[in-house]
Amino acid sequence: MSHTDIFKECTYCRQIWPERDSFLSDPLIDIIGYSANFEDLHLGLLLFNHIKQDCKTTIAIEAGAFVDLYSGEIFHERKTGSESCPGYCQRKDDLRACTVQCECAYVRDIIQIIKSWPKSQPDAG
Repeated sequence: MSHTDIFKECTYCRQIWPERDSFLSDPLIDIIGYSANFEDLHLGLLLFNHIKQDCKTTIAIEAGAFVDLYSGEIFHERKTGSESCPGYCQRKDDLRACTVQCECAYVRDIIQIIKSWPKSQPDAG
């Protein structure tokens, strides 16, 4: 299998997820953070822990890999640092949804979609 045929490979244990759905539905994958890139939101990093025994590494994936999961409105004005901004995007481990009409808000909604993604049952062996 070539690297172009996979969605993600764990940098530590080398486990491969062939497509995004297999990655998101893996019960050993847990979203833990978001590191915003305010110049290009698609380049911000969603951070996941691979909680597999003997691995426990953090995997970073650009937010752009998940944009198609979102179908709502994308605002064009950034409110970061304004009085109405709760500052969630400035705290890497804060995964709360944001209700401000800000260009960054759709990434917060993508995080909620990922957090609620149904997990498959662990393999029994």
